[in-house]
Amino acid sequence: MIKQKDFAVIRINGNQHAVSEGQEILVDRISAKDLNPDVLLMVKEEKISIGKPILKNINLKLKIIGEEKGRKIDILKYKAKSRYRRRLGFRPIYSRLKIERLG
Repeated sequence: MIKQKDFAVIRINGNQHAVSEGQEILVDRISAKDLNPDVLLMVKEEKISIGKPILKNINLKLKIIGEEKGRKIDILKYKAKSRYRRRLGFRPIYSRLKIERLG
């Protein structure tokens, strides 16, 4: 959990992130037109706002910095006594976002 005075909990692509101003986060690949996060919780100084389920009229400014490749995941399939072996790989692509302003 973030131990700062101002932070928010946002939902992007079904994943929740606790963010504050100036922070960079990695999310699954996202385009600029799909960049519309839902604000679930907002903490400003001592005021806490909780959405039911989301908060309306919150001005949140995000910027896409770039894309990165994630760690490769190897998938192995094997069946005993039949000489069946398959090796597959998967490498996710992430987008790096910077939180410029919390509203």
